[in-house]
Amino acid sequence: MEFTTRPTLKGTFGMVSSTHWLASQCAMAVLEDGGNAFDAAVAAGFVLHVVEPHLNGPAGEVPIILAPAGGEVRVVCGQGVAPAGASVQHYRGLGLELVPGTGPLAAAVPGAFDAWMLLLRDHGTRHLADVLKYAIGYAEDGHAPVENVAATVESVRDLFEKEWVSSAEVYLPAGRVPRPGRLFRNQALAATWRRLLAEVEGAGDREARIEAAREVWRRGFIAEALVRQAARPTMDTSGERHTGTLALADLAAWSATYEAPATYDWNGWTLCKAGPWSQGPVLLQQLALLPPELPAHGSAEYVHLLVEGCKLAMADREAWYGDAAPVPLAELLSDGYNTARRALVDGTASHELRPGSPGGRAPRLSRHAHVVATDEPGSSPPGAGEPTVAKRVGGVGGVGGIGGVGEPTAARGPRAPVPGEPEVAADGGTRGDTCHLDVVDRWGNMVAATPSGGWLQSNPVVPELGFPLGTRLQMAWLDEGLPNSLTPGRRPRTTLTPSLALRHGVPVMAFGTPGGDQQDQWQLHFFLAVALRPQVRGGLDLQGAIDAPNWHNDSFPGSFHPRGMRPGSVTVEARTPPEVVAELRRRGHDVIIGDDWSEGRLCAVARDPATGVLSAAANPRGMQGYAVGR
Repeated sequence: MEFTTRPTLKGTFGMVSSTHWLASQCAMAVLEDGGNAFDAAVAAGFVLHVVEPHLNGPAGEVPIILAPAGGEVRVVCGQGVAPAGASVQHYRGLGLELVPGTGPLAAAVPGAFDAWMLLLRDHGTRHLADVLKYAIGYAEDGHAPVENVAATVESVRDLFEKEWVSSAEVYLPAGRVPRPGRLFRNQALAATWRRLLAEVEGAGDREARIEAAREVWRRGFIAEALVRQAARPTMDTSGERHTGTLALADLAAWSATYEAPATYDWNGWTLCKAGPWSQGPVLLQQLALLPPELPAHGSAEYVHLLVEGCKLAMADREAWYGDAAPVPLAELLSDGYNTARRALVDGTASHELRPGSPGGRAPRLSRHAHVVATDEPGSSPPGAGEPTVAKRVGGVGGVGGIGGVGEPTAARGPRAPVPGEPEVAADGGTRGDTCHLDVVDRWGNMVAATPSGGWLQSNPVVPELGFPLGTRLQMAWLDEGLPNSLTPGRRPRTTLTPSLALRHGVPVMAFGTPGGDQQDQWQLHFFLAVALRPQVRGGLDLQGAIDAPNWHNDSFPGSFHPRGMRPGSVTVEARTPPEVVAELRRRGHDVIIGDDWSEGRLCAVARDPATGVLSAAANPRGMQGYAVGR
C-alpha cells in the first residue's frame, strides 16, 4: 500500500471533510445532535465565514451539489448576478479596461447566505438558530486563528490603516493582527446574526423563520447596510476610489435557485458539476478528451496528456463559458468534437491558446485573454478591450506570474505586491485559497460545497455587519458580445466548482478543492487516482489520492484580475520524480518546481452503497484541513 499522511476514515454514522478542523467538527456536532448532512453543511459554512475570513464570507458565493438519499442530484446556485447598474458602458466610462480586483465595483449581488438558507429550508431539519449557534459562538467568544489569517491581514495592513479603516477596526484591534494562540473575535458579525435571529423569532415555524431571514437579508437591515457600503468611495486595484452599483432593488430581486447538474459518463462513473456559469464543465471536458487507454499513473506521459487536455478545455472555457450567452455544452461534450480535439495533443507541449469551434461556431476572446503574466500588476495590453477572433499565442514569454486578487492559489513566481491582495512569499506561494466542505450522513444524504468570496481583502468590512462585500464581477470581461461579458442580471463566470460522482447511477463520492483556476485540474487528478485504483501502485484510497503528488498549469487566462497567463507552464510538487520532470521539460513544458506539499487542497467523502460504509479524507497541505467521522 502507498504511504499516506493520515488514514482514510471509515464508519457508518457520518463523515465530514472541510478545509478547517473547526468547521468539520461543528458539522459533526450537528450530525451527532440528530441533524442530517444538509444541516451539518450549513452550520459548517457559517463557521468557515468566521474561522477563514480571508477565504470566504456571508456576502460571497457558494455553489452546492447535493444528492438527497433516494433523490436526484441537484445544484444550488449561490452565485449572485451583476447589479442592474453594472454594465460594460458604465465601467468603460470610468476609464477601466478590466473590472477591478477589489472594491465595490467588483461586487456582485451576494449569493452565499441565500444559498445556505435555501438548502436548510428545503433539505435540512434543524432550526436556523441551531445551525448558526456555532458561528455565533466563535465570533463572539473567539477562536484561535490559523497563521494565514495573520499573514493576510499583515499583507494589507497599510491599506486597512489608511483606506479601509472599518476593516482595521475588526482585523487590527489595538493595531495588532490576529495571531495563532490568541483568541480573535468578530463581535460585529456575532451581533449581526443575533439581531437576525431576534427579528425572525416570531415568524412562525422552522421554514417560516428561514424565509423571514432571507427577507431580512434582501430587504431589511442587512440589505440596507450592504448598499450603504457599496455607495462609499473605496480605493481598489485601479489605484482610484470608486463607488459600486449594488442597489436595494438588486438584493430584493435575486434569490438562489436549483438547477440540474452538468454531467458526463466515463467508465461507469457519472460526474456531476455546476453548469457553464462555473468552470465545472472543464472537468467533464477533460474526461471527454481522454483516450480509451491511459498511460501509467504519474508517469511523464500521463502528466503530459492531462496537462495538454486541460489546456484545450480551458481554452474552450474562455471562448464559450458564461451566463451572458447560450453555451453549446452538448457539442463541447460530444464524442465527435472531442475526438477531433484529442488529435491536437501530440508528444510536445503546446504554448498556444486553442479554443475549438463546436457546431462550426467561430470562437471569440477578449484581447486581454492573450496577456502573458509579467511582474507589472494591473498592466493592460495595447489596444485591449475589443473581442477578436481567437488567435494563437506562441512562445513561453513572461517571467513570474500574477496571482488572482482575492482567491490566491499556488506558486506562480515572484511578483510585485498588489493592493488588497494577500502577500506572496519568495517562493511564489500565496498564503491562502478558498474553502470547501463535504458531508455524508448515515441515511445516505451527500453534499459538496465550495464557499468563497466576500473575503477580508476583497472590500472594506461593512461597519454595521462585520463582513465585506465580494468581488466576483472581476471575472467578467468588459467586452461586448462574449459569453462572459459583464451583463446586468447575469452571473459572472465563477471558478468555484464542487463535484459529486455517481457509480453506475448511484451517488458514491462528494469532493472538491479551493484553488481558483486550479480546482478542476486538481480534482481531475484526484478523481482518476480513485477511479483507477486497481491500476495505481497497489491502490490509492481517498487519502492516498489526495496525498499523491499533484500539479497544475497556467497556460490560459487567469480568472482573477489582472487576468494574466503563462503559456507552457507546469508547476509540480518537489516530490515529483526527477525523471518525470526531465521528460516533461524535454517535451517542451516550462516546469516550475514547487514545495513538496504545495499542489491541491482536496476534501472528499464517500459512501459504498453495497455496504453502507462511509469514508472521508482531507488535505494535509496547509496544515488545517481535516476529516472527522465515525
